[in-house]
Amino acid sequence: MAQAIDLNADLGEGCQYDEALMGVITSCNIACGGHAGDEVSMRAALTLAKSHGVAAGAHPSFPDRENFGRTASTLRGEALEQALREQIEALKQTASDLEVPLTHLKPHGALYNMAARDPDLAATVAKVTKAKLPGAMLVGPPQSELTRAAKAVELGFVAEGFADRAYEVDRQLRDRRKTGAVLIDPKQQAQQALDMVLNHQVTAYSGEVLSLPVETLCVHGDTPGALKAARVIRAALEEKGVEICRPS
Repeated sequence: MAQAIDLNADLGEGCQYDEALMGVITSCNIACGGHAGDEVSMRAALTLAKSHGVAAGAHPSFPDRENFGRTASTLRGEALEQALREQIEALKQTASDLEVPLTHLKPHGALYNMAARDPDLAATVAKVTKAKLPGAMLVGPPQSELTRAAKAVELGFVAEGFADRAYEVDRQLRDRRKTGAVLIDPKQQAQQALDMVLNHQVTAYSGEVLSLPVETLCVHGDTPGALKAARVIRAALEEKGVEICRPS
């Protein structure tokens, strides 16, 4: 049986490659106001997704536009639920106007990384996803608290890997402030993508080989050379006979 993988990108964040990336990816995660994005950018991203046949999903975060949602937050409980609901509702309204279904939700930045380790945060994300996007899937790191939270509320889960980010030995993404956290070389990104898809593993920054089974790969639109890298990654996967398609 042929192997398959979804390629996703975080869009609507003000990056220059949104339209061009639509020709490479199969799903996208659209910023909906927490860390970036507004009605205009959401409409533009949803319109592009519809015209390219790309699956569209919500990409909410801690409400933190000043730090692009990449700073740890103490927001919890009902306050966090309300912030997430407002972001999702904003995207849902525009998606409804354009008749674009929202197929998934992927937390952004600090919320993504913290919820992967914190069962309470993960439960909140899963709860809101289930309530506001019935039938949608939750995207997050494999073997994480988000995985377990999705299962607890009978929510579909899509395990994600990153072609352009370094990993630590605990399978967490290396802090962006540290040396080597972001992979810039497209060939290095493509090799990491191949290792994840074909071998279900990744080599940590320390050199240790880790098990990492994934169903979708993220190519960040704000990584230097993102468009070239995305094309190199897709070509490398297709050369090995990997089918590029939406997650099922």
